[in-house]
Amino acid sequence: MATTTILILIVFLAGYILIALEHPLHIDKTASALLTGVLTWAIFAIGANYGGFSIDWEHTFDQLGILYQSGEDVSHYVESLLGHFLIDISYIVFFLLGAMTIVELVDMHDGFAVITSRIQTTNKRKVLWMIAILTFFLSAVLDNLTTSIVMISLLRKLISDRELRLYFAGMVIISANSGGAWSPIGDITTTMLWIGEQITVIPTVRDIIIPSLVSMIVPLLLLSRAKVMQGDFPPTKIAADYKTTQYERTVLLVLGVACLLFVPVFKTVTHLPPYVGMLFGLTVLWFTTEFIHKSKAVEEKSHYSVLHALTKIDTPSVLFFLGILSAVACLESIGLLHALAHWLDVTINNNTIVVILIGILSAIVDNVPLVAASMGMYPIDAIGSGSEFVQDGFFWQFVAYCAGTGGSMLIIGSAAGVAVMGIEKIDFIWYFRKFCLLAFAGYIAGALTYLGYYALFY
Repeated sequence: MATTTILILIVFLAGYILIALEHPLHIDKTASALLTGVLTWAIFAIGANYGGFSIDWEHTFDQLGILYQSGEDVSHYVESLLGHFLIDISYIVFFLLGAMTIVELVDMHDGFAVITSRIQTTNKRKVLWMIAILTFFLSAVLDNLTTSIVMISLLRKLISDRELRLYFAGMVIISANSGGAWSPIGDITTTMLWIGEQITVIPTVRDIIIPSLVSMIVPLLLLSRAKVMQGDFPPTKIAADYKTTQYERTVLLVLGVACLLFVPVFKTVTHLPPYVGMLFGLTVLWFTTEFIHKSKAVEEKSHYSVLHALTKIDTPSVLFFLGILSAVACLESIGLLHALAHWLDVTINNNTIVVILIGILSAIVDNVPLVAASMGMYPIDAIGSGSEFVQDGFFWQFVAYCAGTGGSMLIIGSAAGVAVMGIEKIDFIWYFRKFCLLAFAGYIAGALTYLGYYALFY
């Protein structure tokens, strides 16, 4: 392994440790993530310019689908790679900005009170099950990222005790990732496999929904038995002096949810990236709020505007995404993640164990490049060949499950986890102590369920 590659890996691991120790060190995780992203690419660029790498640029570009032009300066190659990954990262960033703004608009209009005011029970276990099940199915229709943002906003209105709310938030992360795994539009890796034609819709839903449900139910049962979930929580006082009318609250809630639900429909019809549909939904709400409040005074009207919502969203969380995904993209650019996937395949030589390990590794590094590496390593075999790599075959479905649910073991192992971490300021170590084993138990239980299901029906 080249010295420059080792240095990049050291910087990535050091950044990872800084993120994990955010609270003890009193260094915001966003600063650590951005620094990690910048330094990894800076080392890559310097190493490439001064012979620190021996890279087959043509092969690298071909794998990533980038047009290769021989004779260009090495710095141009690095810039092209960064630009290539920045496109994919920007899709997530703009998607997150749009989703957070929509949710914030609904919240500013007290739209979530329409739901929270109808939840009569204050029993912790009952509410935990309600939240988990709702999150599970909603994430399959929307996606795990958007769903986690919506559900955390609901929880903040429902449970005032932050320490208790964090336990519910942890279960939201697990439920959102489990719910997203069995739907082609619920998780980015499942979507990748669907677009790449490794899987199709009906067999995916049919074969993965039960294992995904098990991966949620097991930690849900375990958490329900915990002492913290005994008894009731203090009822949240629903303000009687809303500054918005019942009409405004209902319209913003219904239209906001409808705009979020429309995103996968927009993507299916137009084949454009999901963030375009999210921004379309935001503009619909923008026009709607302008129309609803047009007769109000400028000062009052501005309080309910999209411009005001943009000042309230958690921008550091968005920048955290930018930093950590940039760092992971650098690891993929130098071939480290692809080499890791190849090493697992050669060393272990057991596809079942390899895929389970890919799921576990997806909690440490982003699951997207790991799944992309798997897609690049194995061709789709012909139907009827008896291979595990046929469309909707064992390997691809198991990858969809493991990559989708494995990220729940660490809070920065999934987009849903990162979003919740930013909104609720959850400590990495706290989540690790409270939810890592719970998520792992669900992950393994779901994996065994899928293996049993496959053995029984195939």
